[in-house]
Amino acid sequence: MAIRLIVTEPDEVLHKKAKEVTKITPNVQKLVGDMADTMYDAQGVGLAAPQVGIPKRIIVIDVGDENGLIGMINPEIIEREGEQFGPEGCLSIPGLNGDVRRSMTVTVKGLNRDGEEFTVTGSGLLARAFQHEIDHLDGVLFTDVAEHIYKPGQESAAKE
Repeated sequence: MAIRLIVTEPDEVLHKKAKEVTKITPNVQKLVGDMADTMYDAQGVGLAAPQVGIPKRIIVIDVGDENGLIGMINPEIIEREGEQFGPEGCLSIPGLNGDVRRSMTVTVKGLNRDGEEFTVTGSGLLARAFQHEIDHLDGVLFTDVAEHIYKPGQESAAKE
């Protein structure tokens, strides 16, 4: 696997809707692995393909829970429940954080690296990561939906 360059604002690929993956190829499988390596190298908890300059509907997430690494192709939120409000950052927007309102629990359906459908239900940080990364696939950044934006070290407005 390889570590890829993470694109940052204002790169146009971050603002465009990513294309659905129609065929699982060795290149797609390699991309999932490269994205995981890139995310871990950057010490992130999630990464979407547009963040490495590839406008495809692929995400990787690892929030350090029992789910471990989740690589998902064509992810889609099929159920939402509750609400959380809290801080987020983004590898593509270094130097800024923001307070974002998200669903507390989400169920996401997608394909694994072998093209098999699976679902994951996550709450808290995992739910936030899914929503943040899927927003990337739709060209939406956390700064587009944040209620308060600030630099790291400044106080979050979120009081949960």
